[in-house]
Amino acid sequence: MAPDLGHFREDYSYSELRRDDLAPDPFQQFQRWWDEWTATDRFDAAACVLATASADGVPSARYVLCRDFGPDGFVVYTNLEGRKGRELTANPRGALVFGWLSQNRQVRVEGPVETVSAEVSDRYWQSRPRGSQLAAWASDQSEVLADRAELERHVDDVTERFGGVDGGDFVPRPEFWGGFRLIPERVEFWQGRADRLHDRFEFRRTHGDGWEAVRLSP
Repeated sequence: MAPDLGHFREDYSYSELRRDDLAPDPFQQFQRWWDEWTATDRFDAAACVLATASADGVPSARYVLCRDFGPDGFVVYTNLEGRKGRELTANPRGALVFGWLSQNRQVRVEGPVETVSAEVSDRYWQSRPRGSQLAAWASDQSEVLADRAELERHVDDVTERFGGVDGGDFVPRPEFWGGFRLIPERVEFWQGRADRLHDRFEFRRTHGDGWEAVRLSP
């Protein structure tokens, strides 16, 4: 017998979102909600779903971490030769969804994607823990592994190459690793409300740096 999923219903009584509450642009509004979420000491606010599609339109989605955001866009880093890297190169458009669900909020971002400069990727790479740097070298992302032991052998090889986990040689950024910036054309702020009468406002880019905000039916 299938479970009665309708029994688990959120009451969506956390808050509301009115037009008078909105910031002048989506980046300021996003910063407000980001700050409110991070102030609660919950799970990582940077966690979001990135949706991509292949050149012939086959979609895929996965959780990633957004490591920078602002008027220039939203930046994620990855192995450029993994599935999402290949898809963003072949079909340079994407969508992000941030789910701050215990506040009954989500933010959707859609738009074209570009690679960030080598300098930007280098700067973020240098801020990563050494173990994460070594793991990036060790992983042929999205490729088939025979077993866990094969991955661990790759890690041992690169760890020896660069002088250990706790120190040793400088770990350079691999050419196959870097960042993508999603440049928003639409940004939707969704606030859950009772009886499925949710508040939804979408910022739409008009021209240049201009934006208009419209309320969407739930």
